[in-house]
This record gives sequence, C-alpha cells and structure tokens, in this order.
Amino acid sequence: MLRVLIEMGFIIFLFYSNLLMGEYVKSGNAQKRGFVWALNDIFTVANFEIAIVAAIVGFFVFEFLRKKV
Repeated sequence: MLRVLIEMGFIIFLFYSNLLMGEYVKSGNAQKRGFVWALNDIFTVANFEIAIVAAIVGFFVFEFLRKKV
C-alpha cells in the first residue's frame, strides 16, 4: 500500500509541476502576475480530480508493464 501511495504521489507531483511550468511559458500569465497567482491558478478542484485519475491510470499502466517486463 505504501508503494501505491508513493507512486501515485510521484505522478501527482509530476502533473502539478508540469502545470506550474506551463504557467511560465511565453504566453503564460504567471510572468506578469507572479508565483502566488500561478499556484492559485493550478491548485483547483478540477485539476486535483484530473491528477487523481491520472495517478490511478498511471499506476495500473506501470503495474501492467512491470509484470510484462
């Protein structure tokens, strides 16, 4: 169970870090509005739901590949 939580936590971390990086590209508003605004923009309920679903799917895909290889 601990391995499941660690792997899902890592996938969620990668998801949010990708969102944060996206706020700082040329067209991103975070360059103008700042870091706190970017954090408020990415930490929403919708993004959290997407992160959880992605972590669950990613976990099962990695488990499938782990058993195949």
